[in-house]
Amino acid sequence: MISTILLIVKILVLIGILMTGFAYTMLVERRFLGFFQLRLGPNRVGPGGLLQPLADGLKMALKEDLMPTGADPMIYRIAPVLSLFAALSVDAVIPFGAPIHLFGQTINLDIANPSIGLLIAFAFSSLGIYGIVLGGWASQNKYSLLGGIRASAQMISYELAMGLSVLGVLMMAGTANLERIVFAQQARGWFVIPQIVPFVIYFITAIAETNRTPFDLPEAESELVAGYHTEYSGIRFAMYIIAEYINMLTVSGLAVTLFLGGWLGPSFLPPILWFVIKVAILVFVFIWIRATFPRFRYDKLMSFGWKVLLPISFLYFLGTAAFVSGIL
Repeated sequence: MISTILLIVKILVLIGILMTGFAYTMLVERRFLGFFQLRLGPNRVGPGGLLQPLADGLKMALKEDLMPTGADPMIYRIAPVLSLFAALSVDAVIPFGAPIHLFGQTINLDIANPSIGLLIAFAFSSLGIYGIVLGGWASQNKYSLLGGIRASAQMISYELAMGLSVLGVLMMAGTANLERIVFAQQARGWFVIPQIVPFVIYFITAIAETNRTPFDLPEAESELVAGYHTEYSGIRFAMYIIAEYINMLTVSGLAVTLFLGGWLGPSFLPPILWFVIKVAILVFVFIWIRATFPRFRYDKLMSFGWKVLLPISFLYFLGTAAFVSGIL
């Protein structure tokens, strides 16, 4: 009974943290983009604009939920829910800190700790594309459909390189359990040092997987209006936006866990705070890249994934395998 209550509490706390993190990640991004572009950004609602996420959420909740004529009603409504569910589910297996002892109980700072945690994370993250493709198809809009098709092609192209980029970590740690991968780095040092090239490849593919600039072709405003969510409004439109930002936090959390030592850090700060700081740094790089690079042309995006990232990640994987097995 206690374990069930504890599990429910952890799920609710995690959802609350992710939703709050999404809201203020968006606010921080808007403020940083304003700084990069020599303007102010949102600063009117609350002190320093801190209540802007609340105002935006209230606005989206009160907007009319429109549906295009000819749209498939059930799939049109389910698609954004599927994207949001997939985005939230991945974080269930990410350890946010070392186990803590409270009221005589050892509490792991994650929802689940399976032996194949990384595989489960990738499996759930792949489900999000169904929400995008189905939303684009069900809208009965040519721009939405093109955005959904682009998203699926982009996901297939870049997920292969992403998967290969983390295999070296699995071989060095000897496990797919995310908590044990962190403990392996405690003994051997952060994996980003021997795996610096796969880390860079992982981060580039993570930008593409989350449809962020310069890989935001599925929702390219200059070509597709808003891509797969062109016909969405109100709370369903908000679900797609929430899923995108939570995915950005999730891939950053996985990068920290796999390459940057997870919650490990000097003892003058709590472990969970080290995890948050590392994730915040990677999220800042996401924002910085958005403000710096122009959008890829679509054929260049596909060529970069198949002809550059995939071969490099495969060759580095072979080199890591030879090193771990003692051939090199």
